[in-house]
Amino acid sequence: MKISTKGRYAVRMMLDLALHQADGVISLKEIAERQEISVKYLEQVVSILTKHGFIQSTRGKEGGYRLLRRPDEYVVGEILRAAEGSLAPVACLDGEVNDCPRRDTCITLGFWQGLQKVIDQYVDGVTLQDLLDEYNERNGNTYFI
Repeated sequence: MKISTKGRYAVRMMLDLALHQADGVISLKEIAERQEISVKYLEQVVSILTKHGFIQSTRGKEGGYRLLRRPDEYVVGEILRAAEGSLAPVACLDGEVNDCPRRDTCITLGFWQGLQKVIDQYVDGVTLQDLLDEYNERNGNTYFI
């Protein structure tokens, strides 16, 4: 499994909004400059995050984006799944039902299911607030308490 640029940028954008939420709505241009990501690419990411109800858009000259929930209410796994789709390590685990014709005789299926479980537990066990706390601790910042 490899997280694409879109998935990584979605998490970075959400963290940027969390770090600057006291500033009110944040323009895409500001986020792009801080994160060194093109506005054009962030427009694609914004579309995903808005569609999934993670952020709110405000139009107009003073418009921008803001989080709809507190950082501790966003799980990194939900953000990655919104941007990436499935986080399954193999195609046969992509859907709700494993319809692989070899599922009953596959000698490696248990391994892949175990890996999927570990991935899900990890990404679903980390919130944006956890990442902010780790960042603050590492850098001596106090953006969030």
